[in-house]
Parts: sequence; structure tokens; C-alpha cells
Amino acid sequence: MKKLKFIDNISGLQSIQLLRFTVFLIISIVFTKSHLTRGEIGEWEMFLFIASLLSFFWVNGVIQSLLTLFNRNKTFRNMGDISTRKSPEIFNSFLLLLFFSVIVFLVCIPVKSVIPSFNLKHQIPYMNLLLWYILLSNPVAIIEYIYLLKNRSYRILQYGIYTYTAQLFFVLAPVILGKDVLWAVYGLFLIVIARWIWLIILLRRYAMFTFSWDYIKEQLRIGAPLIITFLISGSAQYVDGIIISIKYSDPGVFAMFRYGAKEFPLTLMLANGLSNALLPNFSTREGMRESLATLKKKSGRLMDLLFPFTMVMMFFARWLYPRVFTPEFTRSADVFLIYLLLIIPRLVFPQTIIIGRQRTHITLLVAILEIGINIPLSLALITPYGVAGVALATFFVYSLEKVYLIIYVWKKMHIRPSQYIPWLKLLVWSAMAVLLFVIIDHRWLDFH
Repeated sequence: MKKLKFIDNISGLQSIQLLRFTVFLIISIVFTKSHLTRGEIGEWEMFLFIASLLSFFWVNGVIQSLLTLFNRNKTFRNMGDISTRKSPEIFNSFLLLLFFSVIVFLVCIPVKSVIPSFNLKHQIPYMNLLLWYILLSNPVAIIEYIYLLKNRSYRILQYGIYTYTAQLFFVLAPVILGKDVLWAVYGLFLIVIARWIWLIILLRRYAMFTFSWDYIKEQLRIGAPLIITFLISGSAQYVDGIIISIKYSDPGVFAMFRYGAKEFPLTLMLANGLSNALLPNFSTREGMRESLATLKKKSGRLMDLLFPFTMVMMFFARWLYPRVFTPEFTRSADVFLIYLLLIIPRLVFPQTIIIGRQRTHITLLVAILEIGINIPLSLALITPYGVAGVALATFFVYSLEKVYLIIYVWKKMHIRPSQYIPWLKLLVWSAMAVLLFVIIDHRWLDFH
């Protein structure tokens, strides 16, 4: 693939995230159109759910701490130009990912026979394969970030196109040929093996195979708070899944929730890209006023772009779901409608200011409050509103989190909301989105 000038590091990562989402969406659609039963689809979803549940927080923590330390660490600061030399940081971060993978693998082995599934009635599907998948799949998560750190942004896109196209083939081909869902899991393992080969080539090219206990300690010092933060804040969706699996013993209900519990991916990618791109701008007080104005202007443009897309998705959601999937998944649209409303808090960015000013203890505190409110609220709303009540709790809690951060920035950092939030646009678009939601869902979420 020729080098693409319009691909930078941000758009490269956004592209691979979009590819990942698209591939799993296509797999979900084909599965519902295939001979697989709803229960078998639920087993596939549960397999992926548990694999992510046991690893998402420490994978993100290690990766984010590598990105933080790559250009600024005490251990290797005298080794010369980072852009030309091979990187011991990459190698030691890979070792950390491998270490955590082995720990999870070893811890789960003696208890695998007694770990109940989330519906508390059946064993976790394919437990042995699940443990091997966790062991092998997580270290290769570093591949796209090696390209990012080495400014090979077009390679990120190349890697994504090759591996996710292959994943689509190897997962779907057995099912299309009439095999059961276990063969789709085997397809995942083929892709993991291919990614390991790719990773070894990258490590030989870009990494210096030098183990450093000092660097490991430095990365753990930076990464441990991040791991805890990701564990707390990112566990909300997994807590939702656990609550639903306890409430409903039918794995098909779990599958219906999972198919609906998806934010609009374009919103996630563009919002996260804006936030990450502006973080360095808030590190100094000198450019604060200009950075606030830029944040307000850029977030306003995102609102003008993303709210219309979201409202179109709302309008067609109930028509699309039974046609894209099957009539059995019609009720997933109720959950999807609520998740689309997350665009309202998602396009407000007080956390960008807080993290940029290095007050990360506040984001950790908010994450603790978020999970503490989400669990009882989900349990309270699941009784009157069914599965959709869990989605409602997610929307309320996430909105409350942003309100808290806005107040903190206002009272403690003396930055008024109007300095970085285009209030008029936000209120108008939010009112229109909520009104459309109420009109579409006039029977108010009777989803059991």
C-alpha cells in the first residue's frame, strides 16, 4: 500500500477503530441471518464479552502509560534520538502485556470449573479456549501503537485492512458453510496467530530487546492509576451485562441487549480524537484562553455534524433492526435509541481541561462515583423498564458525571462553562434529540 498523505496518526487510529467496529457489526448481521440459533449467538457474544471483561482495563492502562512515557522517561532518556533508535520502551511494554496475560491465564486455571457464567446457570462457553484467547490476543494489541509511536500512520490503516478483512473471512466462512459457532471461535485464533507473526516482525524492526526493571517500575508507577481508572470507569458496560445476565437466564436476552447497547461509532471516534488532540494545549497557562476558544469552536462543529446523523439513526432504528438483523432483535432498537442519546454528554469536554491540567485524581474520583451510582440505579430501573432501564441508568450516570466535571472546572479552576461549551447549540440540538426520542418511543420503554 502506498503511503497516504491524508492519513495522520489520529485518523489512522480512528480508521482502525472504525474497521474493528464494522467487521464485528457485519459478523453480527451475518450470524443473525445464518442457521445459528439465538442461544448460539449469545454464546459467541458471551465469549467476546468475558475476554474483554478480564483484560480491557490493564491493556488500556499499559498502552496509555507507554504513550505517556515513550518520549519522556527517566530510564532511557540518555539513549539518543527516539525517532532513530530502536526502542526498549516498546519491548518492555510488550513484556508487561505478556506478563498480565499470563497472570490472568494462571489465575483462572484453578478456578475455571467453579466460575459461574453471568446467568449463574451454565458454564462460561468454551472456557479452555477463552483462557488461551486471553493469553494470546492481548499482547498483539500493541501493534497499532508501535506504528503510532514510530509515525507510521499509513501502516496503521494497512494493518487494519489486512487483518480485519482476514478476520471477517475466517470467522464467517465456517458459519456460512454450516458449521456451529465454535468454528467461528477457531477463526479468531487463526487471526491471533497471524497478528503474532506481524508483531514479532515489528519488534525485530523497532524494539530493542533490553529488559529494564527500572523502566518496568516507572511504567507501573504511571500505569497503575490508569489501570484502576479504566477498571472503574470502563466496567460500567460489563456491570450492565452482569446485571442483565443475573436478571434473565435466557442468553438470547443478553444477546439482544448487546446488539442494542452500542453508541454511534462516529461520535465516539471524533469526540475522542478532538479531546486527545487538544490535551497538550491545556498543559500551559499561556495558551489557555486560545485553547478554550478552540475547544468551543471545534465541539460546536462536531454538534452540527453529529447530531443530525444521530437523529436520522433514531428515526430509522426500529425500522432497521428487524431488517438488518432478524425480527427477534427488534427490541434491541429500544436499547440503541437510549445509547444514541449519549451524544449529549459525549460532546461536552470538561475532562479535556482537567486531564490537560494534570488533575487526573479528579477523573479517578468521578469514575468511582460513576460506578457507585450506576449499579443501584440499574437495579432500580430494570424492574419497571426491563433491559432498557439498564441503558437509561447508563445515560443518567454519564450525564451526571459530565455535570460534576463542569462544576469542578467552574468552581475550582475558575473556567466558566460558556468559555468552552457552545451552550446554545448544545441546548437546541439536545432538545431536538430528546423530543424525537420521546415521539419515537411514546410507549416509554416497556422492554421485558
